[in-house]
Amino acid sequence: MGMLEKLEYMNSGEASPEEVDQIVADMRARTQESMRITAELNSAYHMPEEVRGLFSELTGEEIDESFALFPPFTTDYGRNIHVGKNVFINSGCRFQDQGGIYIGNDAFIGHNVVLATLNHEVAPARRARLVPAPIHIGNRVWIGANVTVLPGVTIGDNSVLAAGAVVTKDVPNDVIVGGVPAKIIRRLTEAELSATNDDRA
Repeated sequence: MGMLEKLEYMNSGEASPEEVDQIVADMRARTQESMRITAELNSAYHMPEEVRGLFSELTGEEIDESFALFPPFTTDYGRNIHVGKNVFINSGCRFQDQGGIYIGNDAFIGHNVVLATLNHEVAPARRARLVPAPIHIGNRVWIGANVTVLPGVTIGDNSVLAAGAVVTKDVPNDVIVGGVPAKIIRRLTEAELSATNDDRA
């Protein structure tokens, strides 16, 4: 059972107190391990292949050699981050991944981006309950600096999230969004969508 399923089970009311205690203990242990790995990642210079190795250790998955990350980087779980090929993550990003973060191929993630997959119930008596929901980022997505993406959001292929946006709802393919909360600014043009890397402006 993955962490997302464990959290949903814990919130269902079907888990015994002993099972809840075990789920919480598992989360805390994994958090300590992710803190250890990110502390190593962030505390000294590492060659690109060393960064990939540490990120692979953090996620528990093999990371493609096209992946690049500029530290510092923090996450409070790590094992629910899944990245495609040719993904770039710039410095200062914070991923809260217990609910699952899925990043497609050729994605660019700017400075200080926050991807948050956990929420809390609004009722004060139940506010300690964690409500997980995954974030899905499509292929060729560009997320600008200081963007926050909230739980349960899907970002469509080719789309751009303008710097500083707070993304609370799904974003379709082929659009630019911005603002707080983020709204569609415009669609990408046919010329933009059909351009190749060999084209010259």
